[in-house]
Amino acid sequence: MRLEDCYYLGTITKPHGLKGHLIVKIDTDEPEAYHNLESVFININEMPVPFFLNECQLYTKDSLRVKFEDSSINLQDLIGTELYLPLDTLPELKGKQFYYHEVINFSLVDENLQKIGEIVEINDNSAQALFVIKLANNKFIYIPVINDWIIEVNKIDQYISMTLPEGILDL
Repeated sequence: MRLEDCYYLGTITKPHGLKGHLIVKIDTDEPEAYHNLESVFININEMPVPFFLNECQLYTKDSLRVKFEDSSINLQDLIGTELYLPLDTLPELKGKQFYYHEVINFSLVDENLQKIGEIVEINDNSAQALFVIKLANNKFIYIPVINDWIIEVNKIDQYISMTLPEGILDL
């Protein structure tokens, strides 16, 4: 298993109580889907290392309380480490839905299927997620990820077609 074969679940933020529990801040829109995990991968030196869980429960709307099987682990060493799960555990999305990681390197095309550029990244660090598009002239533009603008997500031919407001490509 490689880190590229996994998706980011969250980060261990702090210990909880005196019985070996840890709090994991998770990055998901559906936290309830992760309350019964049996194992996770922890990123150690850019390698996903499997860890088995004795307990895993939803703690808050964006965090889990977990306890690892291996009691010899120094919990303080795990604070700040990232947790991952295999990509093949993600449910398949249909229609215009997509996971951000799966559309990297897709072409962005207009409603006439004319290529605008290549999606090289999705910036989701602000209130509005943005496609980072590399143009043919090696310049970059940012296009908001707005569902109403997306016409089609073609996972076979690897493109997303969008109806873009006039002038947005000139910004």
